[in-house]
Amino acid sequence: MRKSVQDLAIAGAQPTFQSPLHVGRPNIGNRERLMERINDMLDRRWLSNAGVYVNELEQRLADMLGVEQCIVMCNGTVALEIAIRALGLQGEVIVPSLTFIATAHALQWQQIKPVFCDIDPASCTIETSRIEELITPLTTGIIGVHLWGRPCDTDKLQKIAEDHGLSLLYDAAHALGITSGGKMIGSFGDAEVFSFHATKFINSFEGGAVTTNNAELADRIRLMKNFGFSGNDNVVYIGTNGKMPEVSAAMGLTSLESMDEFIAINHRNYLAYRDGLADIPGISLLPYSEKERTNYQYIVLILSEEIAGIGRDRLIDILQKENVMARRYFYPGCHRMEPYRSLQPQAGLVLPETEKLVRQTIVLPTGTDISLKTISEITDILRCAVAHSNELIELPCA
Repeated sequence: MRKSVQDLAIAGAQPTFQSPLHVGRPNIGNRERLMERINDMLDRRWLSNAGVYVNELEQRLADMLGVEQCIVMCNGTVALEIAIRALGLQGEVIVPSLTFIATAHALQWQQIKPVFCDIDPASCTIETSRIEELITPLTTGIIGVHLWGRPCDTDKLQKIAEDHGLSLLYDAAHALGITSGGKMIGSFGDAEVFSFHATKFINSFEGGAVTTNNAELADRIRLMKNFGFSGNDNVVYIGTNGKMPEVSAAMGLTSLESMDEFIAINHRNYLAYRDGLADIPGISLLPYSEKERTNYQYIVLILSEEIAGIGRDRLIDILQKENVMARRYFYPGCHRMEPYRSLQPQAGLVLPETEKLVRQTIVLPTGTDISLKTISEITDILRCAVAHSNELIELPCA
């Protein structure tokens, strides 16, 4: 390790890591098994339209999650859009602002207003005590987001939805393999939506899924993801092309076969970060509940600038100069992105916890591509930056 981080900035030394370390670098799984599936797919010349691997992936996911219906799709955003349309949502839908922009866009794309709700600072998920004050005669639903693998308060959300006759949908893009109250995420609310994008710990190159116990809803979703076809020549509904190709399903199945290994490595990395960060003033690791199953997919730091003596963005700049591509998930909040900041310019006034948290979070690399040695070096960089914060303040940012 260098004498100090400022030596790097002043002397122009080479970064600690030769190649960039990215948040969400893909897990690959068993390459041989993947290629076997791809070769089989090519031999059969069945590349799309509900082939054997798509059907197998849907059944495997349904069995794992303990849900009756699973419909896989080309990506999580299209899955979310179709689920919203299939539920008949319109008017206004209550949703947290602390989420990936696709959650809000999936509503706005269909001319539905996302009404932003603040978060519970402990779980970083939608604050159930603030929802009812946002309900109007135009409200048709709630979307909860299981952020960073931390589940929403599913019991309270269900009661609010039932009391007010609202649909309840979950964005479970971060939540594969986790539980809420000991029950697997996937069967809560009217439906839940997963993402298998390359950055997720289980990926299908690109993909998504909707899970539900409502057979009628599942039938509508299946129609809508295939142009509205019911049979070969009979279109009965306005649909789109949301189908998952066979090659993505092959990758999804291969990923699932390594799921326990991926989670074990994520857990190992989480513990290594926890130990390595324990003595750094002003930096805390967002914890996972010991009472629930989780995937440990995200390493989220909360920075107290007053204690650490260094700002969050400055610290990220230092990490990135060392080729640690830390991120500000999900800065600055959906309400401060377009078109929402123009359509709802006052939204931030009722989102104090969201506004606070988006200025404090740092997400670090993890996954199968990260070694314990690398984690130790990353925590050393953070420790050094905080220790020399007074000297670093005046250095120019890139």
